[in-house]
Amino acid sequence: MKKTTLAIAFILFSTLYTFAQNTGVEMADGLRSSGKIWVVVLVLLTIFTGIFVYLFTIDRRIKKLENDK
Repeated sequence: MKKTTLAIAFILFSTLYTFAQNTGVEMADGLRSSGKIWVVVLVLLTIFTGIFVYLFTIDRRIKKLENDK
């Protein structure tokens, strides 16, 4: 019963959220029209790639320390 209620609430809130997305954002439209949106995408991709690489190297170091014990 609890899972069903949570599923229904999730679907309801996600559909309400998508209806709220119909308003145009002037800044995003300006970035798309001038092509600068790709610079934003590239910066975000670089940041997330750096975070994932950092987490991967930390995970490898931790596994190495755990195996040394």
